Amino acid sequence: MHPLLTEEAGKTLLLLGNEAIVRGALEAGVAFATTYPGTPSSEIGDNFFRIAGESGLYFEYSTNEKVALETAAGAAVSGVRAICSMKHVGLNVAADPLMTLAYVGVRAGMVIVTADDPSMFSSQNEQDNRIYARLSSLPLLEPASAQEAKEMTAAAFEISEALELPVLLRTTTRLSHCRGAVTIGPLKHPKVRGVFEKDSTRFVPVPAIARIRHKVLLAQAEKARGMACVSPFNAIIGTGKTGIAASGIVNNYVADALDDLGVQDRVRLLRLGFTHPFPEELAVEFIRSVDKILVVEELEPILEDDLKVTAHTHGLSVPISGKGQELFSRLYEYDPGMVRKAIADFLELDYDPPKPIDIQEDPEPVELPFRPPNLCAGCPHRATYYAVNSVLAETGTEAVFPTDIGCYTLGLLPPLKAADFLICMGSSVSSAGGISRATDQPVIAFIGDSTFFHSGITGLINAVHNQHKFTLVILDNGTTAMTGHQPHPGIDIKPPGWDKPSVSIEAIASACGVERVAVVNPINQAKTKAAVREALESNELSVIVARAPCPLYERRMLNKKKTRGFVVGPECNTDCTECVDTFGCPALYRNPAPDGETTMIINDSLCIGCGVCIQICKKIRPKKIKA
Repeated sequence: MHPLLTEEAGKTLLLLGNEAIVRGALEAGVAFATTYPGTPSSEIGDNFFRIAGESGLYFEYSTNEKVALETAAGAAVSGVRAICSMKHVGLNVAADPLMTLAYVGVRAGMVIVTADDPSMFSSQNEQDNRIYARLSSLPLLEPASAQEAKEMTAAAFEISEALELPVLLRTTTRLSHCRGAVTIGPLKHPKVRGVFEKDSTRFVPVPAIARIRHKVLLAQAEKARGMACVSPFNAIIGTGKTGIAASGIVNNYVADALDDLGVQDRVRLLRLGFTHPFPEELAVEFIRSVDKILVVEELEPILEDDLKVTAHTHGLSVPISGKGQELFSRLYEYDPGMVRKAIADFLELDYDPPKPIDIQEDPEPVELPFRPPNLCAGCPHRATYYAVNSVLAETGTEAVFPTDIGCYTLGLLPPLKAADFLICMGSSVSSAGGISRATDQPVIAFIGDSTFFHSGITGLINAVHNQHKFTLVILDNGTTAMTGHQPHPGIDIKPPGWDKPSVSIEAIASACGVERVAVVNPINQAKTKAAVREALESNELSVIVARAPCPLYERRMLNKKKTRGFVVGPECNTDCTECVDTFGCPALYRNPAPDGETTMIINDSLCIGCGVCIQICKKIRPKKIKA
């Protein structure tokens, strides 16, 4: 039995924040879960996937976040409790249905998890999705710990059903991936089948109906404001005359800072977890009780602005500070030391930050070299990029490379340098059309298999219809690799228990109207280069599906062992360095010898035996791998 299905109420489990969200949903009787994987939310879907078979709930990896939200909404309006999870930029994709779903509402509890990524650990921006709650007029909860993540998830279903509205649950990377003690409650038996009761005056928002439903939404939002004011997730703590207001994960940093500085008796804390609608009555009480207020919140000054508006509305002139040059930045995530210093400054304390602990025993330490992220040894994407670059070099052509979201975005780095423009999921296909139309430059766009299913197909249809001329390389490694090897509609190597049919990428490309479609294995450099040459020479819209499995995924799924390795022959004297200068496999590197002569070395522990290097250099030869 999966640990998250433990029925022993009162037991304490050590859970990730994302795992705690899953447990909270199970305790609320969730029966329907959807997601499109994206860090830092991926573990939510991954755990639902693992437990779906033995829990009775339905789970799917949807093709994108819009589809995930619409599918979950279909269950929720049919009386089945549903949860939909995604990373913060995923909510941009789902924003279209979100705004109207707020108007029509739901009949069973529905929770939408948006996992923000301050500091952009694995994202292209660090947008603050609390703004979506304001834009949609939907309730928003922000847990500060794994325990609260469980409790708020369960509570969100109750709030959702009380208001007949979906509820947003906002986490951040630090909360999603923290691990904490969680006391579990009893599991609720899920209602897995529902009935859709027709009501076109609610669920079909043509303008006349939408005007009525917007009025209903605003009325429900005011009810939610009252719920926020009495919510156990919102509280005023302490009796001091200096106010500090905080929400989400930074509540922990504030609590630690007050304890470390020994100023609990000087501070009154407004601790918020149910943050939208803003609990105005509670905030007024807080503002009236203090002389000045410091607001601690990551990213945008949303709580700060709410407090300022509330103070002004009620004629209160308490100074309210938050974002500013001397206090907190709108950039990046916070840390305990930063919060402690800002509070000390705000309280005008004589404060010397603690010196870092000296853990260095060696007086002359050897500094480790900087190691940027890199495509893995044996990654088929590297082979594809190398083939494309080789053909361009042979023909003296310089192409523009629109790229997309995935581990293949690392093609940006030297020596491959195969990325020139990136906006969001699926943008490589559409932007390639724009660049090809607006310039006379050859354009070769790259997109991954999962990303193609996510949002690349519509761009390809647009390219066919508008007669754009570029080459689209679909990098098909058989999995959604960047976020943890989740399946997608086109997988060939299927995880245990995965019985869903596969969808052919090349068939989709042909069905979209692309007449020139080639499928190659990028490990075979000769055939891959030939396909690239033909595509460029045609000066037409061309699709090349570069298909080879992600070696890490293949090894994990099939328990595949390395059957061969390679060595650099003794005749190599590094006069030619093409292998590292243009291919750059991390298993291959220069090895300075003590006598001053440098040789090329293949690190056998990194090499997976793909065999691309032997096609690049005749001085590299195979060797037997011991059984």
